[in-house]
Amino acid sequence: MGQIIIHVDMDAFYASVEIRDNPELRGKPLIIGSMPNERGVVATCSYEARKYGVHSAMNIKDAYRLCPNGIYLHPNFEKCKAVSEQLHRIWDTYAAASETIALDEAYLDVTTTAGSFEKAREIAHIIKQRTKTELGLSCSVGLAYSKTAAKTASEEKKPDGYFEILTAQDFVDLIIDRDVRVLYTVGARTGEKLSRAGIRTVRDLREKQDAVIRMLGKHGRALVDMAYGRDDRAVVPRRPENAKSISREVTFQQNVADYDLLGDVLLLLALCVAERARRYGLHGGGIVLKLTYADMKSITRSKHMNDCDSAAVIWQEAVRMLLALPQKTVRLIGVGIYDLSGDEGRQLTFLSLLEETQAEQQNMLDRALEQLHLRYQLDFAGNLDKIYRLDILHKTVEYMRRHKS
Repeated sequence: MGQIIIHVDMDAFYASVEIRDNPELRGKPLIIGSMPNERGVVATCSYEARKYGVHSAMNIKDAYRLCPNGIYLHPNFEKCKAVSEQLHRIWDTYAAASETIALDEAYLDVTTTAGSFEKAREIAHIIKQRTKTELGLSCSVGLAYSKTAAKTASEEKKPDGYFEILTAQDFVDLIIDRDVRVLYTVGARTGEKLSRAGIRTVRDLREKQDAVIRMLGKHGRALVDMAYGRDDRAVVPRRPENAKSISREVTFQQNVADYDLLGDVLLLLALCVAERARRYGLHGGGIVLKLTYADMKSITRSKHMNDCDSAAVIWQEAVRMLLALPQKTVRLIGVGIYDLSGDEGRQLTFLSLLEETQAEQQNMLDRALEQLHLRYQLDFAGNLDKIYRLDILHKTVEYMRRHKS
């Protein structure tokens, strides 16, 4: 027996949660993301807003131009994360393996739990019903023989839809004359590259498959396989401890030329990264710094280091890398750790000095946080648990920027 895969995708998740909790928003064009006077993009929007041409990842200024009378809200990450945990608990009940793609999306392998497409169809409708009755939210569900087909199916009847694609031939018949962007992993840039080569539909791609492989290499081979309905990828449970890196970044609402401020922001970002690593028992093998300048040119610098999970070490090294770069006006700054390993894979040296080193690093952080308190009149030391929340972090960084300017 082949695979039986369900793909569940919430409908306008962040917007739907807000509408559920505030019925006055129902039927109105709701845009979740940045405010119109801020930098940023649309995270999601209600289907009423989509009628104006607004869509996810759109620049917020363009969204406001299209829909000036819309209701604009920042995403409530904490609330949506809590709802997401409830959703996944419902979905995971029916799966032998569940692969979380995002807060509002997952692949479920029901090959053994269902045993047949008939039973899987029942499970899919139960998932939709429980999501609606228990959480007051709608989702779109796709049932298929593969992950690619299941994701395509869940998109087919949005919102609140159900669709199934049970064979590779069914998949090919559905997409053969559609734009190549219907294929998973074909984004705007790849789509444009294929279009310039005269490849606009899936049929074109099949007819020119050799050219696609020459043009895109391994990615091209994967696209050709998808165009024929071939996809045997398994549902792989994704856990935080399996991540390849941990990072945190912020985009400033106005460009920053003050590198002392950037160093202060790096301290908060380093604390966030270190806290997340600590929560999952992870240790980094390298530190990476990311900058985007005002001219939109992005640059990254990295350094391999042992046991770089301490906020003090992350911060110090990130500042060193920052000061070694051209000091131009900055739009975005971020820091992270990579080459992650768990406690069992950690190699400690000079164990007798470990506690002393940790104490020194903590003292350094305490002094640095006290300096930030003096500069910005904010009680960082007493409120670090709040700083770890993405929305509070962004508000804090903006307060610091305005305070310094």
